[in-house]
Amino acid sequence: MGGIDNGRHLIEAFLEMMAVERGAATNTCQAYGRDLEDFAEFLAGRGMAADQADLTALRDYVGDMARRGLAPRTAARHLSTLRQFHQFLFAERLRGDDPTTSLDNPRLGQPLPKYLAENEVAELIAAAGRLDGVAGRRASALLEILYAAGLRVSELVALPFAAVARGQRVLIVRGKGDKERMVPLGDPACRAVTAWIEVRRPPASPWLFPGEDGRGHLSRSGFAKMLDRLAVAAGIPPSRVSPHVLRHSFASHLLAHGADLRSVQQMLGHADIATTQIYTHVLDDRLKSLVNRHHPLAKKKE
Repeated sequence: MGGIDNGRHLIEAFLEMMAVERGAATNTCQAYGRDLEDFAEFLAGRGMAADQADLTALRDYVGDMARRGLAPRTAARHLSTLRQFHQFLFAERLRGDDPTTSLDNPRLGQPLPKYLAENEVAELIAAAGRLDGVAGRRASALLEILYAAGLRVSELVALPFAAVARGQRVLIVRGKGDKERMVPLGDPACRAVTAWIEVRRPPASPWLFPGEDGRGHLSRSGFAKMLDRLAVAAGIPPSRVSPHVLRHSFASHLLAHGADLRSVQQMLGHADIATTQIYTHVLDDRLKSLVNRHHPLAKKKE
């Protein structure tokens, strides 16, 4: 399998396979090539070819990436490339084993969800209310529902008119996996929806928020553009505002005001409560605040 030099030609063979047989994009193949070239240079320093790494060498490479300060996600991408490369070598009988099967992935930190402060959400809703006519009523209804129910943007724009036609205070939302869930609407959202229905066009549309041309429903991109304009009007950088940020804000603010995690899970439509647990940082802050306010030792002066 021979020698340090011919390790590179196996990398080329792997990249060709990815492009021709699996249809990998040019940018993807270039990224694979950079990752494998980095790996080959590391092995060359040990007198090994790119196809000769054992588990010890792979673990040392992971340690080398950490010493160089590569972010966990970047290191994970490198390892994904190495796994595919070694799977290729094994499948083509270019080596008799795949050492990456015993290699652990680097631990990825769970990023905290980005969310707006309560006063910032209020400013966004106020900016929507300042818009004139039909546009203002539609924007207000969209924001009030999104913040009141924590919907995914795809769920919001595709709400059927039947979801609110009878003036009910509970939304029946069809989410991922075609699963239905019930989410209550508060008074502000109900008032905004009622005001929107009065001017909604075309009135015969099956969608609560018809598209601009009257066919289909409002697009995700159309809603995102509207949200950008409202962010500017509210004095908030548009880069900090998105439909998903408002969904995060809904969950974070509920927990901050005492809602339990299981209820938030059900309203968000998460199949697994582990997904909802990204919001526990809010619970941590609230618990610290409760302890500081109410625990007798916390009030004790030094």
